[in-house]
Amino acid sequence: MASPGLSKLLRVGPGPVDLAAIDPRSTPGLPKKVGRDPKEWSRAAIAEIGVELFRQQEMLFASAKEHPEYRKRVLMVLQAMDCGGKDGTIKNVIGQLNPQGVHIVGFGKPTAEELSHPFLWRIKRALPAAGVVGVFNRSHYEDVLVVRVHELVPARTWGDRFGQINRFERQLVDEGYELVKVMLHISPDEQRKRLLERLEDPTKFWKYNPSDVDERSRWPDYQAAYADVLERCGPDHAPWYVVPADRKWYRNWAVANLLLEALGRLKLTYPPADFDSAEERRRLEGERQVNSS
Repeated sequence: MASPGLSKLLRVGPGPVDLAAIDPRSTPGLPKKVGRDPKEWSRAAIAEIGVELFRQQEMLFASAKEHPEYRKRVLMVLQAMDCGGKDGTIKNVIGQLNPQGVHIVGFGKPTAEELSHPFLWRIKRALPAAGVVGVFNRSHYEDVLVVRVHELVPARTWGDRFGQINRFERQLVDEGYELVKVMLHISPDEQRKRLLERLEDPTKFWKYNPSDVDERSRWPDYQAAYADVLERCGPDHAPWYVVPADRKWYRNWAVANLLLEALGRLKLTYPPADFDSAEERRRLEGERQVNSS
């Protein structure tokens, strides 16, 4: 139930990007035979994809464990408006992997210490090790999104960061990283719906932040900022994918496919044995014969 080539449909940039032309409720690349219950179909499809995700991740992890010089790793960057579904994506997609080989980092408001360093300092400290699938819940892009919209630094400062980000990501790719940069694209109506759901469920009160309502008034500013990010930071070696995210079931399925494609591009294999497997088998079988006699 995977969808080869979905990355081609969802990729945007480099060049002008019109987010308003991308319907947050659309389902690009979705197979025709989904059935009457798309949510159930999606769960089954992700479980099937998850088997291969697990296998690919195991090969990645095993290769790094066996070879200290191994450099390959994956970094998925998730960006979205509030309530965009970053946590849900991590739960449903990254949850298919072995936690031992996953490194998840959520970036909130910078601390005083982080602000005392260049903006990429905290990002570099959180990068995944070789053989690991890393996930950034928000990322270095906050420093050209929130910072821009709230005018926390001069325009020249955040404007210069685009070039710094591009150079940083070029370096990561050169060092063996496979980048999967995903913007979860939701509509303001869907965000309002999700905020109201949090207010109706006491178990979700902790997720609600009154400032999220204030941020809604800045929606056009955020969309313009995102469009600049997608246009200016989406080269071939580090492209952006915009995933329509109003339909959670589609979002999960699409991101699972993007991750599977990324792992496939690494052309992973299991590391060969550095011992004689036939000889080891004879030793073990001989041990069994001795114990049974």
